[in-house]
Amino acid sequence: MTTPTLVLIPGDGIGQEVVPEAARVLQAVMPALHLVEAEAGWGAFQRHGVSVPPATLDAIRQAGAALFGAVQSPARKVAGYRSAILTMRQALDLYANVRPVHSLPLPNARPHVNLLIVRENTEGLYVGEETSDGETVTAQRRITRRASARIGRVAAHLARQRLTIVHKANILPVSDGLFRDTVRAVVAETRPDLAVDELLVDVAAYHLARTPERFDTLVAPNLYGDILSDLAAVWCGGLGLAPSINLGDGVAVAEPVHGSAPDIAGKGIANPIAAILSGALLCRYVWRNESAASAIEQAVATALQRGAATPDLGGTLSTREMTDAVLAALGA
Repeated sequence: MTTPTLVLIPGDGIGQEVVPEAARVLQAVMPALHLVEAEAGWGAFQRHGVSVPPATLDAIRQAGAALFGAVQSPARKVAGYRSAILTMRQALDLYANVRPVHSLPLPNARPHVNLLIVRENTEGLYVGEETSDGETVTAQRRITRRASARIGRVAAHLARQRLTIVHKANILPVSDGLFRDTVRAVVAETRPDLAVDELLVDVAAYHLARTPERFDTLVAPNLYGDILSDLAAVWCGGLGLAPSINLGDGVAVAEPVHGSAPDIAGKGIANPIAAILSGALLCRYVWRNESAASAIEQAVATALQRGAATPDLGGTLSTREMTDAVLAALGA
């Protein structure tokens, strides 16, 4: 077997702090893991004129796996700048964004939530095609049968017993209708055993906020999946504990879903758990090392049960101390 390689891309803000900590945990469960560092983000744009240098994309393609920290985007349009994560998703064709939401042992936590949101990652409004005459702005929204079919296959493969298709076909019958019907057809072909239902996106949001226990796996177009997965993250303790992974064919970029948090960057108090759990997703979906993935997830739960917490969780631990608590739970 070849030695697994991981490209570390800290990015901006607290990404610089949490990515190295996640790497410590990954190397504890996979000692042979080879680490390579690369650049991406607003800082990279300021240095190189592009948010993701070609060398970074080449490194990810060669390794097949990357862990990205956070991106700090300017509030206003800057000529030549495009979000680093959107650039990576499109340049590497990372067409599936997978966001697990699991109950964690936290005070006032909602028990029995164990759901997965599978989001189409390359189309919809995120194609970024906008035109303006100064008075009217038009944004293109693209839905294709090809992209809908392949995200449907991913969702069908990952769902346990039930898949919920999220759409707004009552208002957008052609585009969202194509997404819904294509996913249904693919699921019927690949997982005829799977129970399938569908919800309008606003109804899905209501149920995610009120009764998240009802869901197994949801599949949605890009924008809906983005919003719903952030909403659902409240049930795993918030964005500081929410992992994700962007999957393509033979390549993946995992990322904590929190932002660059410039208000706390450099203070050493950022919560590393989302980055650590994103590393677990690399173990599960890229390296097919379920034992390593489960060990990381259990260690996070054990550390939290023991009272380990960064300030966002009401505790006093630093970023490194929180990682030390996870490593202690691992027995490392």
